[in-house]
Amino acid sequence: MRYIISMLLIGAGLGVIAFGTLGLQGRITHKPPVEIYSDQMFPGMDHQPKLRPQEPYRFFTNGVSSQLPPEGTIAQSQPIETADGDVYRFEDSPANTGCETGSTNFVATNPMKWDLALIQRGHDRFDIYCAPCHGKLGDGNGITKMIGAMPAVANLHDKRIVEMPDGEIFNTVTHGKGLMGAVGPLIPAQDRWAVIAYLRTLQLSWLGSTNELSAEQQAALK
Repeated sequence: MRYIISMLLIGAGLGVIAFGTLGLQGRITHKPPVEIYSDQMFPGMDHQPKLRPQEPYRFFTNGVSSQLPPEGTIAQSQPIETADGDVYRFEDSPANTGCETGSTNFVATNPMKWDLALIQRGHDRFDIYCAPCHGKLGDGNGITKMIGAMPAVANLHDKRIVEMPDGEIFNTVTHGKGLMGAVGPLIPAQDRWAVIAYLRTLQLSWLGSTNELSAEQQAALK
């Protein structure tokens, strides 16, 4: 009996210590957290050597941590080559937003200059970023659906998507929608447009008819 009482007292004491040290989960407090380790043992980011904006710092002549770029500095970036000329990433342009300039209306057509290289680049990016879910044919039967990880995947040959403006597809690819994650942080804008160009080619091959070809093109298929 004495043993049981001792164990209960020890357990109660440990509970009081733990409660007093850790507090209640989700409770708002302005007190600094209790750290049971040191940065020397487990280096972390809480106490890393860093400068906060506009704090005093004697290393620079003006005595503050935040510094302006040297005089004459010019921001550099590679422009996107579109059908209407070069576009930089900071510009309000359909190539960057998928929308008409100064508007929230989606552009109807791809602003890039269409050529074989664009479609081939789009094919390559499509196979990497889109095919795992949508399938290489774009029919929604990718590997994620086959293994049950994604039970419902859009068929890119559905009438709704075929008739969707290119700018809206660009917006969905960039920011994601529903279960689809955003691809914008993964691939640059020109590659997203290349994927859309390949998708339109894929849709045409899927839904098109030989009657839409010229006589010479039909003869080449025989």
